[in-house]
Amino acid sequence: MENYQAWAQETLEKVREKMEWVSEKNRDRIPYTTDAQGNYDDRSDGSSQWTVDNGLNWWTNGFWGGIMWLMYQDTKDERYAEIARVSEKKLEKCFDDFYGLHHDVGFMYLPTAVADYKLTGNEDGKRLGMHAANLLAGRFNPVGGFIRAWNRTGEDDNTGWAIVDCMMNISLLYWASEESGDPRFGQIARMHADTVLENFIRPDGSVCHIVEFNPETGSMVKSYGGQGYGEGSSWTRGQGWAVYGFANSYKNTGKKEYLDAAKRVAHYCMANLPESGIIPVDFRQPAEPAWEDSCGACVIACGLLEIAEHVPELEKNMYIGAAVKILKAIARNRADWGEDCDAIVQNCSAAYHSNYHHITMVYADYFFIEALYKLVGEGISIW
Repeated sequence: MENYQAWAQETLEKVREKMEWVSEKNRDRIPYTTDAQGNYDDRSDGSSQWTVDNGLNWWTNGFWGGIMWLMYQDTKDERYAEIARVSEKKLEKCFDDFYGLHHDVGFMYLPTAVADYKLTGNEDGKRLGMHAANLLAGRFNPVGGFIRAWNRTGEDDNTGWAIVDCMMNISLLYWASEESGDPRFGQIARMHADTVLENFIRPDGSVCHIVEFNPETGSMVKSYGGQGYGEGSSWTRGQGWAVYGFANSYKNTGKKEYLDAAKRVAHYCMANLPESGIIPVDFRQPAEPAWEDSCGACVIACGLLEIAEHVPELEKNMYIGAAVKILKAIARNRADWGEDCDAIVQNCSAAYHSNYHHITMVYADYFFIEALYKLVGEGISIW
């Protein structure tokens, strides 16, 4: 076994030990972050400080169930499947509310319902996944060739807005197309990916977070800094969504341009990777304040490892090496392996201009754990 695989197995053993008690403690919750005492909140019951008007519809609510399915596929412990299905049952209620759902149904239902179906053959999982895929496909603007990101709230008109995050969500459409035999889902996914390829990725491999299109003509209007430092900057988690998302689109289509795009963005990330391996919120942010985003780091690492699956042997080690550097930095310097905090990955930031920095976020743990399983060559392909 190569050294990085041995290290990943050792780190996974720490994950198994921690998740043994964290999962049981939080079996009825859908957490997003931890409080000052290190306890997970519950996004699904309205008690979280982060819950505004869309608690159960919150876009990260699929990742706790996703962690449980990762643990189940590893340990075959039915307890993890039971806990994962708590999220699945709760998230089914979102379809009744409808208005709180948007393009992030991929993040919500791929790691929960679809993972359940892939691992156990549960037909309920397939039903929920197909329902979510139809909602996602319904957000497609055929004139602009993009999937609309968010619903309109207040006075802001975001009818023509698309965001780079959706490159991950379209994996739900690839799955639905294969599962149903209906090519429309895959066609929508490819057209969205083509639009992102043309309008989001800059020549140097940096990525826009938000692009506004004229919803009547499809023409590009402008880009926005979104959760990064500002317009024209380079939000690191968005870089990760592009690396991983385009690698996934290549995996699902075989279209070389998608792999080339994933590699171009990956090379930008690797060129800007600090020696410490600690990732900032934005690669173009000022030196101070030195806000970090360990979550963006884990997403980038997963994307690099996905690229490694699709390139010749001589290239493979370059991507794996960069991913391992990031993951080792997280495990060594930004991970809590004790019992004082429910989350593992520390120092995450949702956005550069957020009021909250260096918090925990459940999807950082998800992508950290997923990356470790990628390193040891285990686990199903959720995306």
